Amino acid sequence: MAPFCVRCLFRRNYIKRFKSQSKNVKKHKKGGIKNIQAKYEKLASDVVEISAERQNIREEQRRVREKFEGIANECEELKRETRIVVQQTARTQIKLALMFQIVKASEQADHATVSTLTHLLREIVKRENEERQASDDS
Repeated sequence: MAPFCVRCLFRRNYIKRFKSQSKNVKKHKKGGIKNIQAKYEKLASDVVEISAERQNIREEQRRVREKFEGIANECEELKRETRIVVQQTARTQIKLALMFQIVKASEQADHATVSTLTHLLREIVKRENEERQASDDS
C-alpha cells in the first residue's frame, strides 16, 4: 500500500503545483492583455502622430513647389525683359549709327545718301511705334 500513498503524495504535489502555475499564467495573461492594449493604444497614437507629420510634410512640399514655380515664372519674366532691353539697345545703336552716317553725308553734301538714310531711319522708328502700340493693346 505504500506505493499507492507515494503516488498520491506526488499526485497531490503535482496538482498543487499545476493549480498555482495556472493562476500565475492567468495573472500573466491578464497583464499581457493589458500590456497588449497599452501597446495598441501607443501604436494608434503613433499612427495618428505620423499621419499628422506626413500631412505637414505634404503641405510644406506644396508650399516649396509653389515657391519654385513662382521663382521660375519670375525668371522667365526677367529673361523676356532682358531680351526686350537687348533688342531696344541694338535698335538704338542702329539708329545712332544711321544718324551719324546722315550727319557725315550732309557734311559731304551727299543729298541722295542723306535722303536714303533718313528714309531708313523713319522706317525703323515707324516699326518701333507699331510694335509698341501692338504690345500696349495686348
